[in-house]
Amino acid sequence: MTGGDTDLERENALLLAIIQATSEGPGVEPLAAAVAKLIADATGTDACFVHVLDDAGRSLTLAGATPPFDIAGQVLSPLGVGITGWVASHHEPVVIVENKEADPRYRPIPVLRGSEFTSMASVPMASDLAGLVGVLNVHTRERREFTERDLRLLTMIGRLVAGAVHQARLHRGLAGRERAHERFVEQVVAAQEAERRRLAADIHDGISQRLVSLGYHLDAADRTVADDPAYAAEQIVLARRLADLTFEEARAAIGGLRPPVLDDLGLTGGLASLARSVPNLKIVLDLSDARLPEHVEVALYRIAQEALQNVQKHAGAAAVRLVFEVEHSAARLEVRDDGAGFDVDAPPSTSGGYGLNSMAERAELIGGTLSVRSRPGSGTTVVAVVPLGAGC
Repeated sequence: MTGGDTDLERENALLLAIIQATSEGPGVEPLAAAVAKLIADATGTDACFVHVLDDAGRSLTLAGATPPFDIAGQVLSPLGVGITGWVASHHEPVVIVENKEADPRYRPIPVLRGSEFTSMASVPMASDLAGLVGVLNVHTRERREFTERDLRLLTMIGRLVAGAVHQARLHRGLAGRERAHERFVEQVVAAQEAERRRLAADIHDGISQRLVSLGYHLDAADRTVADDPAYAAEQIVLARRLADLTFEEARAAIGGLRPPVLDDLGLTGGLASLARSVPNLKIVLDLSDARLPEHVEVALYRIAQEALQNVQKHAGAAAVRLVFEVEHSAARLEVRDDGAGFDVDAPPSTSGGYGLNSMAERAELIGGTLSVRSRPGSGTTVVAVVPLGAGC
């Protein structure tokens, strides 16, 4: 058997082993660690590092390495910085046979112990479907001339790993969305139960008690209307006051479930009425007259209501622009203020308590999305977008 045949068999065996490794599970880190060892063994190199591009496409994280480098997740390489960052940003392989320190692109990373290795090859991990996924590096202690065949093999491996990492990310994203959906359903059920308890308490403690008192006053008036008309008239006046209070409480309780203003005026009129009810804010309205399905109107009204409450409580704004429009088969609600703004990436405890989760949940419940743009000193913009069916 010729040397070429032997090399081809080794390459095929390596590629089969990598395919097997990539099919055994969806985890990015276990996959990277398994592939790193396979590559080092098959290519006769002393170390292999698998760097994976983050979701934002700004930096690479060491996802797997050959022993003794048990440091997955601890090494970050910004795009364009160091050999790894250069390969990622230029989508081209790099070979350094010796004297790495003389290469202007090289940046030492102490934990990777680069001084122990003489030669290295670095190739992008990319495929047509996944695009750039990361960078694959191999190192040798002894001086080595990496051949074109070596680079072709490493590039082919990079394509396989890129496809596997892409699938792992899709699986992770799907699993994350499923968990988020489960949590959301739990939150919706809990919110519904809390709303039922609140409504029951409102009816029992307020409306029911007032109706009992109303009955007492009417009974007293009925018993005394012949003998003491003045007292009976007084009881009727009290009964009328209780009836008015009971009506207002019942209206408030109903409004907690569905704002009556939507029945009377629709979403456009409801938003205009909501804007008029907010004190100390100049609110500029840009509202479409379009009507939407009932559940969509309720959700958008509540989002606008909560967004305006947040402006009052947190923003210190002087003016707000409230936009409702329907175009391209989607409804769009925007609430933009000129207030203090906040850091949207900060933890909830430090981002001003804007209560954005409940607005996002309302949007998701009707199949929409909520986005928030803000930064300190530049105001805040909340946008809800809801796709509409052909019949809307």
